[in-house]
Amino acid sequence: MSEKNVELWTKTNAEYTDGDARRAWAKEAFSWGIWGVPESQVGVFGDVAGLDAVELGCGTAYCSAWLARMGARVVGVDPTPAQLETARRMQQEFGLEFPLVQAFGEDVPLPDASFDLVHSEYGASLWADPYKWIPEAARLLRARGRLVFLRNSTLSMLCTPDVGQVEERLHRPQFGMYRLDWPDNEGAVEYHLPHGELIELLRANGLEIERLLELQAPASAETHGFYDYVTAEWGRQWPAEEIWAARRPV
Repeated sequence: MSEKNVELWTKTNAEYTDGDARRAWAKEAFSWGIWGVPESQVGVFGDVAGLDAVELGCGTAYCSAWLARMGARVVGVDPTPAQLETARRMQQEFGLEFPLVQAFGEDVPLPDASFDLVHSEYGASLWADPYKWIPEAARLLRARGRLVFLRNSTLSMLCTPDVGQVEERLHRPQFGMYRLDWPDNEGAVEYHLPHGELIELLRANGLEIERLLELQAPASAETHGFYDYVTAEWGRQWPAEEIWAARRPV
């Protein structure tokens, strides 16, 4: 993750107010992505009680907060001080404290094999170089530990123009897709690997793929004002987001 990404998320944190963070922290049940697909529906985390979990690119740490309420021992990692300060305010407000570490997802100052679960919801999974953060996630996992992450779907990235919303046609080649520099993203960088390359990368780091869930916007979904790059109508026809789950074998 670049310093430009930190600058972008410092600005975004000022726009994403404490009220927004509070609403995310206050959710009784965790839901995935911009369409709010319930974890109870997809069941990708499973029973987390008693697990040691670390979130790479935790932002305001609402995902870690939910796992903590479910009985996990959690740690949040993020490189943006402003995001971590918001997370700390939420911890105080909700009376739920857990460690927050300022670090990039590609270089986490935590010991090898110290977690049962490494997870990322549009954190390192989007903003960090996969050829660096996935090996780091694998390093942090214990035997039988799991990596779970949410990202934009490959299809949605192929259908996204340099400026504007996702469309119903291809805008970029799949071969060679890796680093995306959006013109209107203030120099920040996103990373997207196609499915085949991502599978090879996970396997090269000793991880066995368990699930790939392509999320569909529910019938009641509306286009999200904060993340309006994809419409609900598009998301009901094609997957805009996908959840990956992989495991380190014994």
